[in-house]
Amino acid sequence: MSTTASAPTETSATESLELDALIIGAGVAGLYQLHQLREQGLRVRAYDTAGDVGGTWYWNRYPGARFDSEAYIYQYLFSEELYKNWSWSQRFPGQPEIERWMHYVADTLDLRRDIQLSTMITSAHYDERADKWIVRTDRGETITTRFLVTCSGMLSAPMSYVFEGQEEFSGPIFHTSRWPKEGADLDGKRVAVIGVGATGIQVIQTVADKVEHLKVFIRTPQYALPMKNPTFDESDVAAYKSRFAELKETLPNTFSGFEYDFEHVWADLTPEQRNDVLEEIYENGSLKLWLASFGEMFYDEEISEEISEFVRRKMRARLQDPHLCDLLIPTDYGFGTHRVPLETNYLETYHRPNVEAIGVRDNPITRIVPQGLVLADGTLHEVDVIVMATGFDAGTGSLTRIDIRGRGGRALKDDWNRDIRTTMGLMVHGYPNMLTTGAPLAPSAALCNMTTCLQQQTEWIAECIRYMRAHDHTVIEPTLAGEDEWVAHHDETANATLVSKTDSWYNGANVPGKPRRVLSYIGGVGTYREKTLAAAAAGYKGFQLS
Repeated sequence: MSTTASAPTETSATESLELDALIIGAGVAGLYQLHQLREQGLRVRAYDTAGDVGGTWYWNRYPGARFDSEAYIYQYLFSEELYKNWSWSQRFPGQPEIERWMHYVADTLDLRRDIQLSTMITSAHYDERADKWIVRTDRGETITTRFLVTCSGMLSAPMSYVFEGQEEFSGPIFHTSRWPKEGADLDGKRVAVIGVGATGIQVIQTVADKVEHLKVFIRTPQYALPMKNPTFDESDVAAYKSRFAELKETLPNTFSGFEYDFEHVWADLTPEQRNDVLEEIYENGSLKLWLASFGEMFYDEEISEEISEFVRRKMRARLQDPHLCDLLIPTDYGFGTHRVPLETNYLETYHRPNVEAIGVRDNPITRIVPQGLVLADGTLHEVDVIVMATGFDAGTGSLTRIDIRGRGGRALKDDWNRDIRTTMGLMVHGYPNMLTTGAPLAPSAALCNMTTCLQQQTEWIAECIRYMRAHDHTVIEPTLAGEDEWVAHHDETANATLVSKTDSWYNGANVPGKPRRVLSYIGGVGTYREKTLAAAAAGYKGFQLS
């Protein structure tokens, strides 16, 4: 489908545009939010720093980038026609196909005329006299809007400057989430990959046979599950499309927003039966072992250890080399308390003669020099290219990098540097009419199929605005008491799990000085949905409308 639809007329630096709603971001959440608010007849525009729509699937075009949610559930479910008029080629397709799907959505819904690309929102200040937001862009534009809706993503603020001396390196440095659109020439090069999370794994397994030499710098090993990624034929496509009504009904109500859910109780089964369940689910070749085997793994340390050891055995059988096992198999945290990656022959990649695994937990990278990377013991690793799979300032980073100021000039960056708080991940006390998706304390990125969660959050926001207009309200803000209640519930839920006891980006441990709190609500996608809808049905309990 063509992507040449007209773009909105840009605002000059000397005039102020008046909107009912301004959306930050044109990814999965932003596109759907724009569609919903425009359907209400609002004057609404979405802004995105990227050169095209797609959000995550615009920026993350590194080698090997692909879904690890099944394609047929990573979709919008508000329109059967939109769903069925797109056909996926694989169970877990790659980034180019996903980006084409995002274009298909934008063009089918004629969204481009209300999207301004290659534009960064630099500040958003709340005007208490007018009860409106004054928003400015890096183009010198000023926009006044009643509602500010943030769809800027949970994992969109890369940790791109991590090591002293990066600017001195004589070759290119690529952060995976800022991979050049024209690609990068790695063929025949000496390449360093820093990081072995989900993204690093995809890069490593994809480029190993193309580069001259690959050095992988490993700090925190990851439990990894093999991906089974069949190509779809016409009958496969027809089969998943026939399930539209079923998926629309079930996905929003499962624990994780995936099609599967926890069906087994550990105590009800014998050890042999438990192993049979784990073996069967492992063979599924998806995230099901994490998200639909035994929920007790998140709470009970003994059960967590048994399931973790099951995965370790699978990894040891493939790695065989004791040194590689020590570097690549976790032993100090439980399976599922970090983001679980899917992989394709990733472990076997380390058996290649041109691949070198380098442990940096006890001998960390101290700086980058023109020739390469220097470790604490003084070892220099000379390379031509550095690939940084070093992660994100998750949850908060996309908004704290904008100058957002609420009542009394309070700054969101300062507030979240002290304590990361929201009300249901949908609003923040002190920031009236700022509605958020993919924000902390909502199901986002962790234990959540993102399209399921983002659809639910944008629908809640759209219905909230519809309610306000129908009842002649112009301002909504969470009460302090309402926010306190949600934060307490969130923390009680999170702190009962092993996730809260494990250092990872899930609780901000990867960002120096970041306040510690589990960033995603992990009480279940279905439970979260019930609680947010109940608050709305009670006249937006926990919020003040005026």
